Amino acid sequence: MASAETGGDKYRSFIHGEGEKNTVWRLGAPPNFDVVNKLFEEERTNEWPEGSVEEKVQRLLKTWEMEMFHKVRPEDQKCVHSQGFTASTNGMKALTRKEWSAMGGYNAFLATTLPPEHRIYDPDKETVDSGMSTFLTAFPRGFAIEVLDVYSSNPPKVAFKFRHWGYMEGPFKGHPPHGQRVEFFGVCIFHVDEEMKVEKAEYYYERGNFLASFLSPPAAAAASASGCPMMKAN
Repeated sequence: MASAETGGDKYRSFIHGEGEKNTVWRLGAPPNFDVVNKLFEEERTNEWPEGSVEEKVQRLLKTWEMEMFHKVRPEDQKCVHSQGFTASTNGMKALTRKEWSAMGGYNAFLATTLPPEHRIYDPDKETVDSGMSTFLTAFPRGFAIEVLDVYSSNPPKVAFKFRHWGYMEGPFKGHPPHGQRVEFFGVCIFHVDEEMKVEKAEYYYERGNFLASFLSPPAAAAASASGCPMMKAN
């Protein structure tokens, strides 16, 4: 499991240090997570002790997200398997690394499980860069993530429950900000090799209420979920 010494961020590894001197960064320089780290620290459910199973899995998750977003070349990604990596959501077709990037990366998972007519975010029209810009505009403090429970922490599978949240304080695809917290919960399975490098990522989460909360405040979205076309699409 990636350790804190190889990082430069309290919660992520492989950002700074000698091992990253030749890394090609998407934005030209290592990312800074100070803003989203502050949100994470203020609102996390648990503060896992350093070295605990939960803390190690949480570090792997955050490092994986960072590397997949910010490191352009597969060979620079220390916790992602360089060959044959795939990712999937809710049991749908697994995406290759190339397909994942072409559809806007991790953010594309928010829409690919819905029919095109119900999508407020269309991955077919997005790239990793445009997807990042869209979500950073809507969530200027970032979208924090935490591990809530760990079910398995050793190769070949790392399985855990997670919480992802942020505050919609900017517009999202023409929808005005409502300033309230938007969050979702799910389960992820990382298929890893003996070096804890992720070969396959499987995400499972409820989609309707989360996507509906972009259109109206979360409480209102939940109250009207049965009439929401996204929920009908379920």
